[in-house]
Amino acid sequence: MSVKPSGLVKALRSGEAGVRIHFQGLVAVVGFTMPFPHAVKLEDYTTWKNVLDAPVFQKLQQLRLPPAGPCSDESFLRRAYLDAAGILPTPAEVIEFQSNTDSDKRVRAIDALLQRSEFTDYWALQLADLLQNRKERDHDVRGQKGVKAFHGWLREQVAANRSWSDISREVLLAKGNVIAQPQAGYFVTVVGEFNKVEESELPDSVAQSFLGTRIGCARCHNHPLERYTQDDFYHFAACFAKVNLDRNNPQTGVSAVTTTSRDEREQHKRIAEAATKLAEACQADFPDEDKSKRIADQHSELNNQTKRLDEIRQRAPGVIQPRTGKFMTPQPLDRVELKFDPGSDPRVPFVNWALDNKNFSGAMVNRLWKHFFSVGLVEPVDDLRASNPPSNAALWKVLNDEFRNKNYDLRHMIRLILNSRAWQLDSATTPENEIDTKFYSHYNVKRLPSEVLLDAIAAATDVPNRFPGYPIGLRATQIADPGTESYFLTLFGRSDRVTACACERKGEVTLPQLLHLSNSEDLVATIRTASGRLATLLKNPDSTAVTNEVFLATLNRFPNESERSAINSLLPADNRDLIFADLFWALMNSKEFAFNH
Repeated sequence: MSVKPSGLVKALRSGEAGVRIHFQGLVAVVGFTMPFPHAVKLEDYTTWKNVLDAPVFQKLQQLRLPPAGPCSDESFLRRAYLDAAGILPTPAEVIEFQSNTDSDKRVRAIDALLQRSEFTDYWALQLADLLQNRKERDHDVRGQKGVKAFHGWLREQVAANRSWSDISREVLLAKGNVIAQPQAGYFVTVVGEFNKVEESELPDSVAQSFLGTRIGCARCHNHPLERYTQDDFYHFAACFAKVNLDRNNPQTGVSAVTTTSRDEREQHKRIAEAATKLAEACQADFPDEDKSKRIADQHSELNNQTKRLDEIRQRAPGVIQPRTGKFMTPQPLDRVELKFDPGSDPRVPFVNWALDNKNFSGAMVNRLWKHFFSVGLVEPVDDLRASNPPSNAALWKVLNDEFRNKNYDLRHMIRLILNSRAWQLDSATTPENEIDTKFYSHYNVKRLPSEVLLDAIAAATDVPNRFPGYPIGLRATQIADPGTESYFLTLFGRSDRVTACACERKGEVTLPQLLHLSNSEDLVATIRTASGRLATLLKNPDSTAVTNEVFLATLNRFPNESERSAINSLLPADNRDLIFADLFWALMNSKEFAFNH
């Protein structure tokens, strides 16, 4: 669309667009919908499986975008296993599901998936990415113990189906050492080696991870078109002014998060010095008159230093705004001063505010929606603001209401999404909806995440993964530290967890990735491993059965007639083993294997 200075808005083509208006720090967005000129059928939009479907299909009807048909059972099972648990179904599971004639078999398959240990592993990985669980790159003070402890803690929360609000509260209020209180590792990572929280990535990370809000630019300057100012940033940072780190090398001690301010810690040192001098005065060999005076002086000094500590504790915590030199008190992004007792931790009222903020639920449901549909209702997924509205406001409201009403239950939301008609649409497009990239008229095909793809190769070939420092057979989705050496995981874009940005994980296809799969001797060697799946299958003289198993292990379906005919044309042959090795290699290099569809 085009917008003229006079205010005239003209539609240029079908679709939906927004016009953003700024005036004296205020912002408003007006949406315009231009339906497509497609002939549609009412019945395509009125069949719903749950509360998520109504707003999805009503939006499609409004746009006159025809939805795809339902996905096949074989597509559903593969998609569900990969999206929910990061694994491939086994050949036996595929055959069992396809032979099941129960009308509710998809519902029961979803329920079973959400109880599997692989589901727990996969969603612990998602939370570990979000909360940046990693070793520090330069002067690490956590070590593998701290990283593994936090990963284990996250896994326990997922396994117990702890609510996202409870998990968030424990992380944001964490204190103690990173072994006894693993969630304290979040602060050790995001505060890093900075002595002051306002200089660290802590404010940016908390806002982005828990509120889906980017405030990093406001650290340095006021943007004329954005809501949050530099003062807002440092007020927000002041909410964590009492967070400090007792940093210890992992070889000599355990790092810990404390809420003792720097001034308090210095004052404790002065008190200790005064107490030492008092003890020395009491034990010194002086004339009685001199000794009494010395003891009285040291008593007075100790009392003065103790009073000074009380004064420091009563002082309001805060940070200095570097540009203005102003003392900034704790204040969240709504610009309302936090109320808390003198000497107490301002994180407590801050967390109460954050968990009650609409963006707290919005940030997580948007991430969940993007995980399953490839495109968030708001993009970028961690940039929620008035000037960047969701693509479907009605669906946004339903998702947020459902999440809040169900006490921020992640497993409930995942189950709801998986059971929706919208998620179970076919990935095949039609000429009428192939242009759609954000209204969910069809399932958006996506490349498997790096860990999932590597695990899929291991599962298909029945050859276990090997990672330094971990037991043989550990799945990539179970790795705690993203710094664990793996050329494959790095090449295929695993998250380094250096920032809170969702862009850390790369999902695009690159030429080096394609070359690695097609040219790598590692993949060929894996396929031909003597203890692997192919070697076992080749002991069976029935080539039809071998063909079926190779397809079921890789693409999770039986070969179609044209595929079966092409393979049969090469058999029987003296080089049967080579033909099936080539077939295995070809299927694992196919888009159908490397993508979820």
